[in-house]
Order: sequence, then structure tokens, then C-alpha cells
Amino acid sequence: MKPNKEPHQKTPATARTIRRACSRELYRTIKKLKVWIPPEQVSRAEEIYYHKVMAHLLWIHENSSKRKVLADWWEQNVCPEIASLWNVDAGTLSRAFRESFGG
Repeated sequence: MKPNKEPHQKTPATARTIRRACSRELYRTIKKLKVWIPPEQVSRAEEIYYHKVMAHLLWIHENSSKRKVLADWWEQNVCPEIASLWNVDAGTLSRAFRESFGG
């Protein structure tokens, strides 16, 4: 018999799925930017994003169905560092992320 679980309750993501999701989201953001970013800077941005997500994992899991809230969090906590790393405008990067993320 299966253990009792609440219906529609999501299980927390594994480190591998989080890393892959961060990579995929940044890849889509770069496509929306239409700017070439060197692979070294992309991998550094993925590490920054991954570590920020892991630091706020509980909050992100609680708000996993609220794309706008997650996009706002990304804009405040992740966007400034990646924008300075990639030498792009933070507003442009934020718009590209929102378009690709859906928030």
C-alpha cells in the first residue's frame, strides 16, 4: 500500500533537476536577449543562479506555482549579478527572463 500523501502536493526537487532547470531558464533568456554570451560566462551565471536557488529552496518550493512571484524574486536577487557578469542592462535581462520564464 502506498503511503498517504496529500493530493496535488509537489515533492521537493533534487539538486540535479534544480541545476538543469537553472541552465534551461538561462539558455532561454539568452535566446530572448539575442546576444552572444561566452560559454565561460554562461557557466558562471548558472553557478550563481543555482546557488541562489539552493539558498532559498524552501521559499521557492512554497511559491512554485506563482510564476510572477518567482520572476520578481529572480529580478531582485539574481538579475543584478548576472547582468554585471554578462555586461548587459539589468532591465533588458529582466524582460528577457520574464518573457522566457512566463512571469
